[in-house]
Amino acid sequence: MAKNSDKKKIVHAHLPQEETYTTTLTAGKHEFLGDEPKSVDGGKDEGPDPYDYLLMSLGSCTVMTIKMYVQHKGWENVEDIYMELRHNKRHDEDCQNCEDPKSRIDVIEKEVIVEGDITDEQLDKILDISQKCPVHRTLMGDIQLESSITKK
Repeated sequence: MAKNSDKKKIVHAHLPQEETYTTTLTAGKHEFLGDEPKSVDGGKDEGPDPYDYLLMSLGSCTVMTIKMYVQHKGWENVEDIYMELRHNKRHDEDCQNCEDPKSRIDVIEKEVIVEGDITDEQLDKILDISQKCPVHRTLMGDIQLESSITKK
């Protein structure tokens, strides 16, 4: 997990004219593909969809944060840590206009799975720490998206 610095991180996304949805994503020296599933007209399933990347970002940050904490505490009884994440859209419990698709909210379910001879107190602390990873905090905080456009 990278430390915050004054330097802005830049990630590139490129969708060439000849492609329907297959997008090349680069972050530094790393390159990935994003796509839509074949169930979406024109999707080729050449890579994860954008929500998969969002969940992978949250999952990787969370398990890294937990591992750092477990190592710091010297909890050698924690043998393995992994996660399952799910995303869906549903209506809020007190939905006033449930027929309107815009009234649905995004829900991300995070399930931390820990292997080892762990105490209930350790499990509680690991769950607490899982909610303190930087990406979790970003998603739960106030987010400001600033958009601009450039013509070449």
